[in-house]
Amino acid sequence: ISYGFPVVKAMAKNAKKPMDAHLMIIEPDKYIAQFKDLGVEWLSVHYEACTHLHRTIQSIHNLGMKAGVALNPHASVTLLEDILCDLDFVCLMSVNPGFGGQKFIPRALDKIKCLDQWRKEENLNFLIEVDGGINNETIKLCNKADIAVVGSYITKQNYEEAIESLR
Repeated sequence: ISYGFPVVKAMAKNAKKPMDAHLMIIEPDKYIAQFKDLGVEWLSVHYEACTHLHRTIQSIHNLGMKAGVALNPHASVTLLEDILCDLDFVCLMSVNPGFGGQKFIPRALDKIKCLDQWRKEENLNFLIEVDGGINNETIKLCNKADIAVVGSYITKQNYEEAIESLR
């Protein structure tokens, strides 16, 4: 679901959990402070959208937010090797961004495994987030991930039952 500042502002008034924004936009640096001002606590940017990724991550941290990088399905996790120590989380897209209800891309499982191995070997503290195609079956396959972003599976049925089936 895509939404802008007015929706984020409205959600912030009722949010009981930390708000996490995933910016799938060009030049995300222009909007970091606005998301902070709206109450976002976790902010991820796409690797492909940042000319100076390290600077963008520093900007997010300097505003007191958790910083993450999202990778599209075609991107290798090796792209993040030199910045993993600066990240709070990595968001692995397990579908192509754009719309809900897509099928999980199994290659994401290899990426989760690789990132998990790196953080153990290098004693790093970033979390692994997987986003897209998550349901009560695919979530079992993502057991090395720390966070699952679930959309259509929850919104297209009784959300309480769907959430319970994920647990």
